[in-house]
Amino acid sequence: MPDVRIGIIGDFDDSFPPHLQTNEALCHTASALGISIDFNWLPTDELHDYSKFDALWCAPGSPYKSMQGALKGIRFAREHHLPLLGTCGGFQHVVVEYARNVMAIRDAAHAEYDPYASQLFVQPLSCSLRGQTMTVQIEPDSLAARSYGCLLVEESYYCDFGLNPTHQEELQCAGLTITGQDLNHEARIVELRTHCYFLATLFVPQARSRPGAPHPLIRTFIISAVA
Repeated sequence: MPDVRIGIIGDFDDSFPPHLQTNEALCHTASALGISIDFNWLPTDELHDYSKFDALWCAPGSPYKSMQGALKGIRFAREHHLPLLGTCGGFQHVVVEYARNVMAIRDAAHAEYDPYASQLFVQPLSCSLRGQTMTVQIEPDSLAARSYGCLLVEESYYCDFGLNPTHQEELQCAGLTITGQDLNHEARIVELRTHCYFLATLFVPQARSRPGAPHPLIRTFIISAVA
C-alpha cells in the first residue's frame, strides 16, 4: 500500500513539459521523504471519486477539456479540507472556483474560455511569462513563507494568463489571501488560511524540483497529505 495517494486534476500530455515535471517532482519528493506515492492523472472530462485520494493537485495545461470538471475537483478539496496544490492553470481555476462558489459571482470567467465575459477574474497577462524566471515576494507568516523558509524566491513560469488585478482586493477580502506577489505587486501565490493546505501558484514549482532537492511547496504539500 502506498503511503499517500495523489489525484492530479488535468489532461495528461506526455509532450507537455510541465506534466512530465509534475510526475518527476512527485518522485523527487517521495524519495526525499522516504515514502511511497501513488499518483493518478484525472482527466477533466471524466467523473472521479475524489474521496479516495489523500490530496489533489490541479496541474498546468489549460484550457482543460472540461473547465467544469476541473472546478469540481477544486471545490471538493476546498469543501472537504483535502490538501490542494494548484500550479499555473491550477492557480487560474482556483481563482474562478472561489469567485463562483464562495463569492457567489456565478459569471466569474476565465478569458481563455470566454474572452468577452463581463466578469473576467482571469485575463491575459500584459506580457506572457512563458519560459521566464522571476522574483516572487512572500508574505510573512504564510504557508508559503513557512514552506520556503524565506521571503524572496525565484520561480519559473509557463503561462499567458493571470489574476485580473482589478479583482485582487475583493478576492482577498473574501478570504483567498494573496501571499506571493511579483515586483509589480501582481498575485503569484494565493492561499486559503482556514484550510489544512490550500495553495496555488501562477508559476510552476515542479520545474525547479530536482532529485535530492524537491521543491519546498511540493514537499509541504505531500507532508500535509501524509498527515
